[in-house]
Amino acid sequence: MKKTPRIYEADELVVEYDVTRCIHVEACVRGLPTVFDPSRRPWIAPGRATAEAVAQVVRRCPTGALHYRRPGGAPESPPQRTEVRPEPDGPLYVHGRLRIRLPAGETQVETRVALCRCGESANKPYCDGAHEAASFADAATNVPARLATGTSEDSEVAVSFAPDGPILVDGPVTVRGADASETTGRRGALCRCGGSETKPFCDGRHKTVGFRAD
Repeated sequence: MKKTPRIYEADELVVEYDVTRCIHVEACVRGLPTVFDPSRRPWIAPGRATAEAVAQVVRRCPTGALHYRRPGGAPESPPQRTEVRPEPDGPLYVHGRLRIRLPAGETQVETRVALCRCGESANKPYCDGAHEAASFADAATNVPARLATGTSEDSEVAVSFAPDGPILVDGPVTVRGADASETTGRRGALCRCGGSETKPFCDGRHKTVGFRAD
C-alpha cells in the first residue's frame, strides 16, 4: 500500500514527499538549496522561493518522491510520449502518464518513477538504492530495438509486472540510453532481474537465475 506522503505547505504551493521513493539523487538539493536543505528541519521550506521555481525543481525529481500541488493552479503536465531512461549502474527512470498495476493488485497513477532493475530492491517494483550494495553494473548504452509497434496514439502507458519476471509496458514509449541510442514503440518487456544480456530489455534470463520478485 502506498505510504502517506509528508506535506510541506506554503501559501501558493504544497510539496508532497514520499520517503519510501527517495534514493537521494539530490536533484532538488542541487537545484534549489534554499528550499531543499537536508541539514534543516523541516528540510523542505517551499515558502523560501517562488511557487514556479519550486515546481520546476520538483519536476526534476526522477523517482517521483517529490510532487507538488498548486491551489487553483495547473497540475504537472507529463510529456506526451513516455520516456524510459536506464540509469548507468542504476534504476529505470520512467517519465510520462503512467498507470502502474502493482503485483498486489493496487493501481497507482504516476508521472515519474524509478523502477528497480538490479533485482535486489526491498521496495520492489520501485528502486531503493540497493543496486549500489549489489554492485549492479550496466552502462545503459546501445539500446536494442526490442519494442513492438502499434497503432494506438493514447499517451497513457500501462506498466505491470510479470510474476517473477519482467516489467511490462503497454503504450507509446521511447527507451533512451545514456549514449542517446533509442528505440520507440508501444509494447515491450524490460529486465528487472539484473541478468539480461539485452538490457534494458528482458531476454528471459530471470528463469535461469531464479529471480523472485517477493
